[in-house]
Amino acid sequence: MSRDYYSILGIHRGASPVEIRDRFRQLARERHPDRFQGAERSRAEGEFQAITEAFNVLSSPERRRQHDNELARPVAESGGSDTARLARFHLEAGVAFYREGNYAQAAENFDRVTQLEPANHQAWHHVAQALAAQRRFLPRAAAAIARACELNPVSPPYLKLAGRLHAEIGMGEKAERYYNEALALGGEDAAVTKALEDLRSRGKKGKSGLFGRGS
Repeated sequence: MSRDYYSILGIHRGASPVEIRDRFRQLARERHPDRFQGAERSRAEGEFQAITEAFNVLSSPERRRQHDNELARPVAESGGSDTARLARFHLEAGVAFYREGNYAQAAENFDRVTQLEPANHQAWHHVAQALAAQRRFLPRAAAAIARACELNPVSPPYLKLAGRLHAEIGMGEKAERYYNEALALGGEDAAVTKALEDLRSRGKKGKSGLFGRGS
């Protein structure tokens, strides 16, 4: 199996025929090659072909049933090379959805990559970015970037994002640690320094109770 047609259309696997049709029409309008020029037109032609193929498969009950069976097969049956291709497909689909502002579908595709390749730190970073764009998922975003930092502990951008997300969910100590590691690895960074100052300022305010004032 080389493609997940549900991901290409950005729909869930239980989508009704009407939902499939409406989503295809929407994407066909948005990605029709006639709307683009140059390199963007070439890319749109490829995307238009992909969504047309996806619609043709999913709009046919028999072909959709066969596709569902293929998706249900354990990844191990397809072999390592197919796993890598599938992971690359979901990564590219996730990036495309993220650029369109469809963060839910982007996160879903990036999450599929982490399932296929659990040690792929870039995929965990992408998951964190997509989830962070949806504030209700901030705790999950923080957990994802923490995993990315575990897999690649020498990336200042990962550490900076980890600091920001942990600060936003109220985990100040962890945020400070990530920020300090980012400075140690990446050198001076005005944004990180400012974030650390804000964290420490909030920490002091939190301690200024009955016995903290004036101390």
